[in-house]
Amino acid sequence: MSEFPAAYAADIFAEPTDIDPDTMKNLGPLTPLAGSWEGKRGVDRHPESYGPLEEPFVERYDLLPTDPQTNGPQLFYGLRYHTHITRPTESKTFHDQVGYWLWEPATQTVILSLAIPRGQVAMAGGRAARDAKRFELVSEFGAPNYANLANPFLDHAYRTESFRMTVTINPDGSWSYEQNTVLRIAGQAEPFHHTDRNTLIRTGPPVPNPLMRRAG
Repeated sequence: MSEFPAAYAADIFAEPTDIDPDTMKNLGPLTPLAGSWEGKRGVDRHPESYGPLEEPFVERYDLLPTDPQTNGPQLFYGLRYHTHITRPTESKTFHDQVGYWLWEPATQTVILSLAIPRGQVAMAGGRAARDAKRFELVSEFGAPNYANLANPFLDHAYRTESFRMTVTINPDGSWSYEQNTVLRIAGQAEPFHHTDRNTLIRTGPPVPNPLMRRAG
């Protein structure tokens, strides 16, 4: 998806003149994700020295609408998120992650950016219909647009070759995800599929983006 879409104006400095300040009305397939969520039945499969280990986890996921963002003619509506994960019997952090979910109406593209406090960042993207109930995001190591980047140790020992995330909006209002992170582990001939899955139940409603809160 590296082409320059015809949906953009030829003038790369000209911002859109018809920007709706209400993010919640313009999130496309991300609309059902806005708000606060909890998932108590997550499963993580990760590598250990003796082989794969599957562990349950509990997740708290907050997604807050942001004001519309532009890159010249490009327009995004989005959600700033934080997900915090623990094991069911522990209070210490098992996984912590922040970033943005973005929806670009002009190209019907969903983008996920993520950063984790182990020196790793990534950006994944995928196309989706405005009312899609299921969509997929992908990133690849070394790709020109949607790619993964890590500190030198992780790049040597646990290189992320690809990341794939599938999101499903469920009829009961919950949403689920499945992730497959393909790792190239030093000293191992075969790639390792690090997988995560969970279903999230709403615990709090979405709040308006800052511009709409001021307007209200």
